[in-house]
Amino acid sequence: MTWIITKYAITAALIVLISEVAKRSDKLGALIAALPTVTVLAMIWLYVEHQPSEKISNHAWYTFWYVLPTLPMFLLFPFLLPRLGFWLSLLSSAVITMTCFGVFALVVRRFGIDLL
Repeated sequence: MTWIITKYAITAALIVLISEVAKRSDKLGALIAALPTVTVLAMIWLYVEHQPSEKISNHAWYTFWYVLPTLPMFLLFPFLLPRLGFWLSLLSSAVITMTCFGVFALVVRRFGIDLL
């Protein structure tokens, strides 16, 4: 139980750090958020918990493929925000991301990459 609390605390601290930095510097906050820190942290947790190398490797592999269809959200959200407000822009971005993911999963399946 102590281990799970430690993981929560470290992961939460990372998110708080990013949001605090972003308050002071848009660019630096975005840079830190764009770094694959959560994925790296997840791989560290998997390693420390003695998960097989194949599981850790698969995590990195699938993370790469799952990130790609999320990228349009980061272009559309700033465009939608002044027009729709925060919550509707966020919701619209989430729907767009899910749609992009569905289409992307169908496309890469033709190349032997099964994301679903």
